Parts: sequence; C-alpha cells; structure tokens
Amino acid sequence: MTIFHDVPVTGFTGGRLDRADELRRDPAALIALRARADARWLVLDKLNPVVRPGNKEGDPPGILWAYRSDVPHDALSIFVGMDGEAPRFAAAAPSDELVSDFGGQVLDARAAGALLPAPEAAIVAQARSIIDWHQRHGFCAVCGAPTQLAKAGYARQCSGCKAEHFPRVDPVVIMLAVKDGHALVGRQPRFPRRFLSALAGFVEPGESLEEAVRRELWEEAGITTSRVRYLASQPWPFPSSLMIAAFAEAQGFDVRLDEEELEEVRWVTKDEVRAALAGAGDWLAPPPMAIAHTLLKCWADEP
Repeated sequence: MTIFHDVPVTGFTGGRLDRADELRRDPAALIALRARADARWLVLDKLNPVVRPGNKEGDPPGILWAYRSDVPHDALSIFVGMDGEAPRFAAAAPSDELVSDFGGQVLDARAAGALLPAPEAAIVAQARSIIDWHQRHGFCAVCGAPTQLAKAGYARQCSGCKAEHFPRVDPVVIMLAVKDGHALVGRQPRFPRRFLSALAGFVEPGESLEEAVRRELWEEAGITTSRVRYLASQPWPFPSSLMIAAFAEAQGFDVRLDEEELEEVRWVTKDEVRAALAGAGDWLAPPPMAIAHTLLKCWADEP
C-alpha cells in the first residue's frame, strides 16, 4: 500500500486534548480532577452535544462547557482529557437547564462536526462514541452479569467473572477505483437521488486493508483492482467507525452491480468531480466534513 506523505485533514479530527492515560488508571486523581473549579463537562443529550450558538459579533458556535453542578450526580460520565491544566469530561444528561438558563442549543452530532471548530468536533466524536458504547454494553459478553464503568470510561468490568471489556472501533474502507483519468462513484438505495459518493464497506476478520478495498470493489461493482494507495482516515462516531480512505487502480471499466448494495454507479472525470464539489455538476457530492469529499477532492487535484 502506497502512503501519501501530505495527509489531508478530515472531519472530526484535529483533537488537542491530552487524553492522559495515566490519569484514567488513578481513581484518586480522577476524584480530585472532578472536584477542581476548572473542571468542565460536555453534555450529550440523546448523544447530541449541547453547544453555544454563534453570535452577531461573529463568534462561531462552540461546546457549551457545563460546570459539575449542572450535571446530575448519577449521569454516565467519562473523562475525555486535559485542556492544558483544566480537566474535561463528558456526560449523558438532559439538556433542559443548559438550554433554558444558559442559552445552549442541542445540535445534531453530524451538524456539530461541520459547524464546530475542529478540536471541539473531535471531542464530540470521542465522547459520543464512548458514551454510546457504554449505553449498549451494560452486560458481560462472557457470563451475562452486569458490567460497571472502569478506567474513567475507557473500559467496563464485569461484576461477575471480572472480565474487562473495552470500547471497540470498527474499521471501514472507503475508496475510489481509478483508471485513465476516471473514478468510480456510486449511490446506495438509501441515498437521495443524484447523490454519488465513494464506495465503502467494513473490514472483515482475517483480511488486510488492501484486501478489504479489493474485495469490496469486486463484490459491490465487479471491479478488479491492483495497487492500493492509502490517503487518510477519519473517526466516524455513528456509532464508532474508523473510515480508512484509499485509491485502487482498476483493471477495467466494466461494472457488475450488487443491487442490494448499490443502485447506481458512474465513472466520472476530474472536471466532473470539480463541478460536483463546487455545486455545479449534474450530481451531488458528499459534504466537506465527509472523508469521501476529501477522497474526491484529492483525486481531482492530482496532476
């Protein structure tokens, strides 16, 4: 796999917090951090962040950092890291008081990825994925007993057999098959009409990223490919995927659709991609926060 040296920035990346792994394993230190006057919480209401809206003076939206007193004592709460010397946490909690008393706004997490500054969008991705994992893993996969939050939110421990469970990340390859100045884009049945994007699929057990790229292109579009070039990756917290973007050199233009996965595919030129990214094409491209947008733009900008 060829790797690009100038890796582009993608949505939900750019985090600046020190995740401070050594503090996660120190219960006494975590208690002290939670009690500090500069400790703040990101509140997620039904997994959507509470934000501070932008204002007329031009200040952009940002996370509405709550005080400890604004978060219910029994809320699911995790440590997300240190902002310099200041502790930062996230909690699953109602947003009513933050909205009514402090002018907060509950923002869809996808919209947050597009509107918040990159370092704060990255915190939303981190917090949303981990809290969602906790909410869905209350029982041990080994013995079925209840599990309890451990390591500041980065593990759960079984109350019965004492097995430890850790948040998972699901790798997904997302790729463009390219050949002779053309790239293959497609549309799943659930996508809106005219919306075309890169093809994607989960990496399966026992295969490399390169093998996953080639398999998915073959299964979904009947395209055989050779060299695979890695471009970039992106955390995608819906619920907890890691999108791994690549180009694959196609050996031909003939396609054979898996109609359960794709309703339409099209070979497009760089000029057509540039027009679509500018909103002037006859098809709709993915938005800038999506790594598929990054794939298309980087390919179109290649000499």
